[in-house]
Amino acid sequence: MKIEKLLRENIKKMLPYSSARDEFKDDVTNMVFLDANENPFESGVNRYPDPQQKALKIELSKLKNVPANQILLGNGSDEVLDLIYRAFCEPKVDNVITLPPTYGMYKVLANLNNVEEREVFLTSCFQPKVKEILEAADKNTKILFLCSPNNPTGNSFSQEAVEVLLTTFKGLVVIDEAYIDFSSKKSWLERLDEFPNLIITQTLSKAYGLAGIRLGICYASPEIIAILNKIKPPYNVNELSQQRALKRLLVIKKVQEEIEALIEMRGKIIEKLKTLHFVEEVYPSDANFVLIKVDDAVKRYHQLLKKGIVIRNRTTQPLCENTLRITIGTKKENKAMCSVLNEL
Repeated sequence: MKIEKLLRENIKKMLPYSSARDEFKDDVTNMVFLDANENPFESGVNRYPDPQQKALKIELSKLKNVPANQILLGNGSDEVLDLIYRAFCEPKVDNVITLPPTYGMYKVLANLNNVEEREVFLTSCFQPKVKEILEAADKNTKILFLCSPNNPTGNSFSQEAVEVLLTTFKGLVVIDEAYIDFSSKKSWLERLDEFPNLIITQTLSKAYGLAGIRLGICYASPEIIAILNKIKPPYNVNELSQQRALKRLLVIKKVQEEIEALIEMRGKIIEKLKTLHFVEEVYPSDANFVLIKVDDAVKRYHQLLKKGIVIRNRTTQPLCENTLRITIGTKKENKAMCSVLNEL
C-alpha cells in the first residue's frame, strides 16, 4: 500500500510552518536565544516548549520499544485523531467507517471535518463484522476506526478479525488502544512494522493517571508520522504537560502497581455485580470500567445519583439498551458504590 495515494492533494503540496525552535536544533548549552520573541525573564515557562517533545519521545521509545521517529504526541488523543482526518480525508468526498457502539469522538470529528461516517454495528457479542465492513468500503473510504479494548463495551476485538481487516482494508486502520494497559491482550504495537496502513493511538489519561494534562500518543510508520508532523500546530504540547508526563514515565513501576490494583478491583466489582438481582448481564472487560445490563438503566442511574454515585448511562448507544458503565475507582469509592448497590 502506498500511503501517498491516500493523502489529500493539498497536504502533499503544503509547506509546514517552521518555528524558531524547529530551525535551531544544535546543542543549547550556553546559547543566548534571541530568535523567538520570548520574554527573557525566567519563569519556568517563559520559553517555548520543544515542538517535537524529544525527551518525552526518548522515554516512550524505550518503554514501548518503538523508534522515536514513529511517535507523534498530541494535545490528547482527540487532536491526534483530528490530524489523521485532516491529512487523509477530503471534505465532502471521502468517508470513514466506525463500529458502534464506540468512542463518540470519531463521529464528532467526521462531522467537524465534513467527512461522511459509515457505521457498521458490532455483533451482539461486540465484535467486528468483517464481511460487512469490507462491503461498506469504496474507493473513497480512507479510515477504519477500531477501538480495542472498546469504549463503552470494555471488550477487546478478536485478533483474527483485526488481522483480516489490516490485510484486506484498502485504507488506514486506526486502532485506538486507550485502555490497552488494563488488558491481558498484547498491543498491536508489537506488529506495527508489519502493516504500513496501521496507526495506533494510546493515551496517558487512563492507566498513567494524567487525564488533566491532555497528552495523546500516535504510533505509525515514519512516513505517516512525518505527514502528521507536517500539519500539527508547532507547539501543540505545552511545557508543563511535557514535564509532568516525563516525570510520570520515570516512575513506571508505580504506574504498573496502580494498574494491577485496578485490575484486581475490577475483578471484585464484577463478582459483586453478578450477585445483584437487577443486573441482567455483566460484560467482559479489558478496560478500567465495566459495562452492565440492568432491568431499567434510567431508574438505576438516578437512584445511584441520588446517593452521590455518578456513573454513565449508555442506554442511548446502539446495542446498549439498559446498560450502565461503571469506572473502577479507589477502594473507598468502590466500597461506597457497592454499599449503595446493596441498598438497591
